[in-house]
Amino acid sequence: MESMLNKLKSTVTKVTADVTSAVMGNPVTREFDVGRHIASGGNGLAWKIFNGTKKSTKQEVAVFVFDKKLIDKYQKFEKDQIIDSLKRGVQQLTRLRHPRLLTVQHPLEESRDCLAFCTEPVCASLANVLGSWDNLPSPLPSDVKEYKLYDVETKYGLLQVSEGLSFLHSSVKMVHGNITPENIILNKSGAWKIMGFDFCVQSANPSEQEPKFPCKEWDPNLPSLCLPNPEYLAPEYILSVSCETASDMYSLGAVIYAVFNKGKPIFEVNKQDIYKSFSRQLDQLSRLSSSTLQNIPEEVREHVKLLLNVAPAVRPDADQMTKIPFFDDVGAMTLQYFDSLFQRDNLQKSQFFKGLPKVLPKLPKRVIIQRILPCLTSEFVNPDMVPFVLPNVLLIAEECTKEEYVRLILPDLGPVFKQQEPIQILLIFLQKMDLLLTKTPPDEIKNSVLPMVYRALEAPSIQIQELCLNIIPTFANLIDYPSMKNSLIPRIKNACLQTSSLAVRVNSLVCLGKILEYLDKWFVLDDILPFLQQIPSKEPAVLMGILGIYKCTFTHKKLGITKEQLAGKVLPHLIPLSIENNLNLNQFNSFICVIKDMLNRLETEHKTKLEQLHVMQEQQKSLDIANQMSVSEEARPSTASNQIDKVFNTSGTDLLTSGSDSQENEMSSKQKKASLTLEEKQKLAKEQEQAQKLKNQQPLKPQTTAVTPPVKQTKDLTDTLIDNMSSLTSHSINKAKVASSNSFSSVPSVGVGMGFSSPIDSAKRNVANGLNTNMGFQTAGFSMGPGLTTQNFFSPSATGTTTMNIVPTASMPNYSPMNAASAVSPLTQQNKPPDMSALDNLFGPQKPKVSMKQLAQQKSSQWVNQFVPPQGSQNASSSVVGPQMNMIGQPGFGIQGNPFFAPQNFAQAANTMTNSSSASNDLKDLFG
Repeated sequence: MESMLNKLKSTVTKVTADVTSAVMGNPVTREFDVGRHIASGGNGLAWKIFNGTKKSTKQEVAVFVFDKKLIDKYQKFEKDQIIDSLKRGVQQLTRLRHPRLLTVQHPLEESRDCLAFCTEPVCASLANVLGSWDNLPSPLPSDVKEYKLYDVETKYGLLQVSEGLSFLHSSVKMVHGNITPENIILNKSGAWKIMGFDFCVQSANPSEQEPKFPCKEWDPNLPSLCLPNPEYLAPEYILSVSCETASDMYSLGAVIYAVFNKGKPIFEVNKQDIYKSFSRQLDQLSRLSSSTLQNIPEEVREHVKLLLNVAPAVRPDADQMTKIPFFDDVGAMTLQYFDSLFQRDNLQKSQFFKGLPKVLPKLPKRVIIQRILPCLTSEFVNPDMVPFVLPNVLLIAEECTKEEYVRLILPDLGPVFKQQEPIQILLIFLQKMDLLLTKTPPDEIKNSVLPMVYRALEAPSIQIQELCLNIIPTFANLIDYPSMKNSLIPRIKNACLQTSSLAVRVNSLVCLGKILEYLDKWFVLDDILPFLQQIPSKEPAVLMGILGIYKCTFTHKKLGITKEQLAGKVLPHLIPLSIENNLNLNQFNSFICVIKDMLNRLETEHKTKLEQLHVMQEQQKSLDIANQMSVSEEARPSTASNQIDKVFNTSGTDLLTSGSDSQENEMSSKQKKASLTLEEKQKLAKEQEQAQKLKNQQPLKPQTTAVTPPVKQTKDLTDTLIDNMSSLTSHSINKAKVASSNSFSSVPSVGVGMGFSSPIDSAKRNVANGLNTNMGFQTAGFSMGPGLTTQNFFSPSATGTTTMNIVPTASMPNYSPMNAASAVSPLTQQNKPPDMSALDNLFGPQKPKVSMKQLAQQKSSQWVNQFVPPQGSQNASSSVVGPQMNMIGQPGFGIQGNPFFAPQNFAQAANTMTNSSSASNDLKDLFG
């Protein structure tokens, strides 16, 4: 990388040094900045040609520089001869003004090191283009090395040289004397210009007489720069020491030959023996064959042969050459017309520009850009010609690259964008808007192109508005979204609302409908659709335009209309429009078709939404139930475990304190199986209803609360029991049932009432009643998890130990836990005094007295009959089971499932009866 930079630096430094050394101290540098070395020209290609600009005006020029170092090898007098010859040629060129002669911008200036003068911008000399690269920089400039002459350029270039010679011969009465490729310069536009008047010969006779041109004899001792190029010199110069205008025509013939033979002259001359060479040349010219001229186009071949004729009188003059058919080419004539354009009036120009689009495709691109485009853009200063010139300029822009367009065309179009008159300018730009938006830079589009479109929409001319509205959709995809949203759409809407022309209003709606696809969905819903309701007119064309916009928005994949918009704004607007009296049948059918489609989609979307909501609600309900079940399942084991711990802690204490208590509890459990009273059934039904309500409530997080069982205040019934043992027995059964019914409350710790009492209660009963602990008085505060009243939790086994069966069933209701306050309330109710209404009935005066012995025997027989089912009945035990606790047939429950009711256990039942009779006798002895 560094090597490349160093090489570039050295090259730039070398070029700068060459330029500096070439023109240093020359007065030309005061007014002009000298650029890079681009070409060489003049006699012997002695002049170096540089790019340059004028400091004051920044006008582009070409700077011709002759470096005196080239002639250091010559003697002083020879140097002076060369300098005088060069000065004479430049001074003569400066005095002459003609389109076919090179234009001098600044006269010759001499310094100690160089000669310099400035001309119009130059591309190269014809000799450089044909391959003569003497006195050119190294490396060779690419534009010179790759320059290619097209046929139209060659034809028109030779025609230009002929016209220049015609001017010199007819008007100036001058012979150029050295027409060679070195002295033909191609300017920046590609025009061929004549220079090199070093050896020109002015006529010695007055202008009204026949011109006579003196000629000097050839002096081979002079330096080469003081002599014309002998390869293009007419034979009479050397052989007869004479010259005339026909001598220049011979030189023109030799140039034509060289152009079509890649720069090679027709004869090579030995400068050391010039006379012998010309004598041989004279013989060859006298018998010139067609094979020698085979590379020359056939239509000009005969004319070239005439130009190269030995006899000057036979050669065509310059004016005759300009009229030969070879130069009647369309391209050459077009270029010729452009060169004379300043001489034409507006009518002639307009006719020419109208036909130019047919010619431009036939011309090479470089010729168009170099020769035609500058002439066209120069006419932009004439507003009347702009409508005729502009289509041709835009046609050329289509063939240019984006870089060429920005560099060569756009700077000249800038002022035209702002012209409002004549109105055709705006129409032409609108028709080529896609080209402008494609090749113009974004900043220039925003600053110049789009404002022109906005002016067209606001123009007073209806035709301009219609054309603009019709053209906008063709280039809408090239407009950036912010400009379209903030500038273009509002102007289209204003044109639609404010115009009095139906055509403009309809075209506005059509334009909006076509550019909908380039807009954002929400912009359309929030800005375009509400605008449709503001349109005042009700003409069928306007209504169909409104319908078209609705339909395009409704059916477009990117846009679409929401069901809320359909129901709230679109359909309420469309339905009244559909019954306008101005609509015909087809138009009405179009409205109805769109309305039906909208209704169908509205129905489908909303129905789908409702179905989805329904499914989500059902899923949520299922999820809630599942969560409730999971919470209940999690709460149940913990509650059951706490209850079991309480049961076993309490039972262990009772078993240690009293072994006979289990027998009392067993008897109490058996007695619970008797039929319930009406009051108990009503209370049980209320508890079931309360449980069902709790089941339907939302699940609550279980909370463990420590509830201290209340101490039950037992009423002293000793005197009553002494009077009537049967009443005592009934009271014991009723109290047990009440405790059982309490087991169905919603408190988490509620269960079936146990048939044993706590040590504390037992001690208090012993103190209050004077009874032992085997009496079967029990408390309702101790309970287990949900269980059956028919279960035999503690039944005496054959060995006398106590067995407990705790088996929950699947058919039991799932009770949700409650808070601590709810859990305490049932226990608090138990502290109230017991209802003794049932005892009042038992202790009535009508009941006869029986002895204790008879009573014990009667109860024992009833107990045995209660558990022995009749023959053929398997459900006999159902009468002793609670309303919702009939569990016959399940393992561990009822008669068939309980091991206690097996046949081998009836012996145990007999023993139990014996024990019961013994207990009755003890009571009799105790109470007298």
